[in-house]
Amino acid sequence: MGKYSPLRIGDLVVENPVIQGGMGVGISLSGLAGAVAKAGGMGIISTAQIGFQDPDFEADPEKANLRAIAAELKKAREIAGSGIGSLKPVIGFNIMVATKNYANYVRAAVLAGADIIISGAGLPIPLPEYVKGSKTKIAPIVSSAKSASVICRMWDRKYQRFPDMVVIEGPLAGGHLGFSREDLRKYGADTADVPSTYRQASYDQEIHKIKEIISQYEKKYNCKIPVISAGGVFAKEDMKHHMGLGVDGVQVGTRFVTTEECDAPLSYKQSYINAKKEDIIIVKSPVGMPGRAIKNPFMEKVLREKEKITHCFCCLEHCNPAEIPYCITRALIRAAKGQVEDALLFCGANAYRCHGIETVEEVMKDLCG
Repeated sequence: MGKYSPLRIGDLVVENPVIQGGMGVGISLSGLAGAVAKAGGMGIISTAQIGFQDPDFEADPEKANLRAIAAELKKAREIAGSGIGSLKPVIGFNIMVATKNYANYVRAAVLAGADIIISGAGLPIPLPEYVKGSKTKIAPIVSSAKSASVICRMWDRKYQRFPDMVVIEGPLAGGHLGFSREDLRKYGADTADVPSTYRQASYDQEIHKIKEIISQYEKKYNCKIPVISAGGVFAKEDMKHHMGLGVDGVQVGTRFVTTEECDAPLSYKQSYINAKKEDIIIVKSPVGMPGRAIKNPFMEKVLREKEKITHCFCCLEHCNPAEIPYCITRALIRAAKGQVEDALLFCGANAYRCHGIETVEEVMKDLCG
């Protein structure tokens, strides 16, 4: 399709080096992942409360989620079709380390036949153990040279193996961020005018440091470990900049939200299209992590008063319903159901650049052309 070389992860080959970011709850399911894979990118399904539409979800969310993993992958493969020539569509899952009973989700994805598992929101130290004996590739998400070093060192020592791919998620990403508020401030990524304040060159240096760490393990294992850059990749010029840093591909989330094929409801997509720069803010997640979202009446309300929590979905490992300001599962499910005024609307720093509904094919052509 374009000027970039295919992305090779062991025996997996992705025609266009574009990975669609995993977005939950219910934003990147089979519809979006299948369409991206069909267009020659890597489609990623988010397992975050993936079974929220299951009639048994309220009673037993984990079982509903584990059932949905296999069902969504099957549907995504049907959408993706047989591939282009000898290249088979590549589809995987994004599974947060912070997920309660994380191991169960990883094993369900492996059993379903996932090509790859991308894992962040914590350090996925035990991930190699859960995919042992399978063909499923594993890729940690890192945000700093320190986290990259810890993961590679621990996987090398405990499992005598290396990441099949590494995703570097920068400060302009959406949803939960792998940075403290202080770090975001250091990079100028905590303001409402990120395009003017963000210090791109400063974080580019961090990307180079991470690449240096990864290269040490490439030499040790005599292999190629693809490095992917994420966070703020929206259009052709962004991709050109990131690829110019010597990475092997990019991960894109926000731009795919306003596509026809995205699993989000139209009102959610319209929230992105309507958003202005000053509407995109840093919020504090109920579990204490900074996140990026669109300012709306819900966010203003929970800043003033605690939401009454009547049911726990046991979604995140370190969440205490007695202490949190609102239930993140409820807030994200309302977003996925189109109740956008009463929901948490996660987004990337470039959501204000969305001006209309596109197709996945159009987005891929713009990025790679």
